[in-house]
Amino acid sequence: MSNKPRAILTGNAPAPAGHYSQATRSGSNLYISGQLPIRTDKVPLPDREFETQARQAIANMLAILEAAGGKAEDLCRVTAYIVGVENWPEFNRIYSDMLGGAKPARTVVPVPELHYGHLVEIDAIAAIPDQD
Repeated sequence: MSNKPRAILTGNAPAPAGHYSQATRSGSNLYISGQLPIRTDKVPLPDREFETQARQAIANMLAILEAAGGKAEDLCRVTAYIVGVENWPEFNRIYSDMLGGAKPARTVVPVPELHYGHLVEIDAIAAIPDQD
């Protein structure tokens, strides 16, 4: 596996809206860009509830991880930015439900606001075994 960085792009997560990749892989390291709660077809979510947004953002992260050949157990570090510290327990519940037994290092950062009025953004670093 080459250590030269290469972009990861999947149609199972929203296309980048700026000058960045969904993720970059270098060797076995995968760096997933911040994922907002946006559907791949750009159709608005059925509601603006925190749970709906958190599930979509995590699903986007996991779709990119899978496109790179990884799974939740390959995650090393996750950072979540959530609007409203009161959403932390709900985020923890949803995150646990979606990641199952995977328990990467994690930081949750309460913030006053996120782009486009979203309530959660999540990024990650994973170590994916070579597939040779």
